[in-house]
Amino acid sequence: MAASETLSPIEIRQHNALTTARYEMSACEMDIVFSLLSKLTKHDQAGTIYEIRVQELMELTGRTWNYKQLLESTENLNSRVYHIDTGKTLLQVSLLASALYRKGEGTIELEISERMRPYLIDLKSNFTSYRLQAAFNLSSKYAKRIYQLASQWKDIGETKTYSLDEFKAMLKLKDPTGKEPEQYAQISALQKYVLDIATTQINEHTDLSIKYELLKKGRSYQSIKFYVSQVRPQQLPIPFELAAEDAKAQAARKHLENLGIEEPSLVQQILQSTTHIEALFSFIFKLKTDKIKATKNPGGLFLKMQGLR
Repeated sequence: MAASETLSPIEIRQHNALTTARYEMSACEMDIVFSLLSKLTKHDQAGTIYEIRVQELMELTGRTWNYKQLLESTENLNSRVYHIDTGKTLLQVSLLASALYRKGEGTIELEISERMRPYLIDLKSNFTSYRLQAAFNLSSKYAKRIYQLASQWKDIGETKTYSLDEFKAMLKLKDPTGKEPEQYAQISALQKYVLDIATTQINEHTDLSIKYELLKKGRSYQSIKFYVSQVRPQQLPIPFELAAEDAKAQAARKHLENLGIEEPSLVQQILQSTTHIEALFSFIFKLKTDKIKATKNPGGLFLKMQGLR
């Protein structure tokens, strides 16, 4: 049966055992998972099928994923083993049981592994909540991961102190078995390519403000902790509860606002034109992927390209 209700459109919840599980996902996989999590409810029955609309996903995230990328991502989510250590048990489990693509319809039907379900939808206690819009806005996979982690501690104000080995294992930067080479072994590289990028993105695009502290033991850094505070979110809710066309219009309105196009008659003219809306989403994607260079006045460039100025 199809999922018939959703959680709050801007909040998803995830069991802390999964938040701290050791795993790695690509940005495409994370977008799929965040969409899936937004649709889960505690009333869902075993075998519930969750429908992801690809066009809506791309419009809401501002990123375009092609068919091959989506196939690879769901295949990885089917096959990758998550290690969830609760202290009393160690569970090896995959997230998805199946993924069905409806060709020509632009939809993916996802079924989660039943062993994973309690960690995703147990909302009674021991959960992490984080905002879906913010999660989508993070382009770095490490930022997404650290955002999840920081959200677990947002009510306390600071995370526990993690050894660097533990922290790197959680981000899949270091294999605890030693079989795979360690990534960013130098602390300067870890800061430059992981911590600083993640901190900047989280502070700019989410409802959290974080900073990290590296702690020394002797003359070398051995551990890390994060300080976390909540800020007033600036993003609009992700409208998963809306029909596709309504969600598209709301996303388009937000894109126009970000471009500085706010004149009511001009906004209305664009939103009433299917051609202008499609051009807008294409423009935003090209702008975010540096296929269009417009550092000074991107809104003006869009209007000029559409013959509106």
